Amino acid sequence: MGYLNLDKTKTTATAKELNVLLADYHLYYQKLRNFHWNVVGKNFFELHVKFEEMYDDAKLKVDEVAERILTLRFQPESNFSNYLKTSNIKESSEDTKDVEMVKILLDDHGKLLKQMRKVVETADKAGDEGTIDMIGGFIGHIEKVSWMLDAWSMKSTDNHPEA
Repeated sequence: MGYLNLDKTKTTATAKELNVLLADYHLYYQKLRNFHWNVVGKNFFELHVKFEEMYDDAKLKVDEVAERILTLRFQPESNFSNYLKTSNIKESSEDTKDVEMVKILLDDHGKLLKQMRKVVETADKAGDEGTIDMIGGFIGHIEKVSWMLDAWSMKSTDNHPEA
């Protein structure tokens, strides 16, 4: 890894945490597909479109994370059975109600953010600015989407969001 000027012994922990994030993003992606296909009710049109937008983004993130692992000269995990064991995110039922879908996704965003911060912490110890920069963009995006979903789920009588 001389061309990256990174010590592979130091990037091992980063690759491990990136593989957990890869598993998280795979489960998150599939959950978004599930919700996109199975949302019903008065919020169908807006959530159907939003979930598609979100899974399109998640699909790109899956590839970016896997390619970053490869860039660091490690192997990205690619078996779904291992994703299920490794991921911080769990599957959801096909018959989840629309409002509950949004609550679940906000909870998953918290899990994604926690794992992203672990990646940043390990990458920082390895002097890996490339990973830090990539994940920093992911964090900003998930935070913004979380704010939007949270705003969507508020009652019109709610004046101020909880911090």
